Amino acid sequence: MFPSPREVDDVVVKLRRPLRLREPRHLDDESMARLLEESGSYRVLRKLVARQIVDKPRPGFPRHGVVVDTETTGLDHSKDEIIEIGAVAFTFNDEGHIGDVTGVYGGLQQPTASIHPDITRLTGITDEMVAGQMIDVGLLRALVDPADLVIAHNASFDRPFCEAFSSLFSGKAWACSVKEVDWSARGFDGTKLGYLIGQSGYFHDGHRAVEDCFALLEVLAGAGGATEPSAFAELLETSQRSRVRIYAEHSPFDMKDHLKARGYRWSDGSEGRPKSWWTEIDEGELATELAFLRSEIYRWEEADPPIKRLTAFDRYKA
Repeated sequence: MFPSPREVDDVVVKLRRPLRLREPRHLDDESMARLLEESGSYRVLRKLVARQIVDKPRPGFPRHGVVVDTETTGLDHSKDEIIEIGAVAFTFNDEGHIGDVTGVYGGLQQPTASIHPDITRLTGITDEMVAGQMIDVGLLRALVDPADLVIAHNASFDRPFCEAFSSLFSGKAWACSVKEVDWSARGFDGTKLGYLIGQSGYFHDGHRAVEDCFALLEVLAGAGGATEPSAFAELLETSQRSRVRIYAEHSPFDMKDHLKARGYRWSDGSEGRPKSWWTEIDEGELATELAFLRSEIYRWEEADPPIKRLTAFDRYKA
């Protein structure tokens, strides 16, 4: 059945009327992010915003810390050089709560040789960027001198480079945010800073020293809504423990696989260390470890392998 002429005219009139569109819903960036997350199909990473520097830090945070990060020309502190250093100074209390950021320094330095292309790809730092540049030790000292604790994400790498660069880092207590926080127990898949930031719900401009320092500070403070105690509180508590380094000096050669399987590492005798297998343990584990060495390795009850007690003041040294 075909429509009548009147019905056709009614349809034409309706089509001539302006269409009424639904008013758009105006959402800010955070609201859009939450909407996506609530759908269950998306996970949104927010850009990590660095804390502001304050002139007058809040009372109740009497301690001073500094997060340090370096970019270098290579991995060997005895021959490679720092080409960038970043430092973020902050206050904290004995309970492990972070207060305020009190100072920031970032500086480039021209090395004695050209930067290898692999280092440029990793860090983004070129020979042109460092040409004529020199790290201001005076500005850096103003942040490091008051510090009760220096923190690096892999202090075994950064501390030797920093101490080779300047004596201002010597005599300081150091903590390592890789080794002295149980990130796995906190639900993280890895210890690299990129993993920690991403799983906390953020992203940042990585592999530049100051940006990495700010990123590490936020992860330690509990970025992403981490529960108490914070990673920084754990780091602070762990750094205050005494540890013991045991050197299985003169151990039988055919015992090397047993030592390696237990986590011992080989020292070639450089930098004043005994040429032997060695391990580092909590002081409370010393009696158990000595019993293992005497019964399983030396097979002599009077064996007395060299030991060295370590605190935050001498851990992670070269």
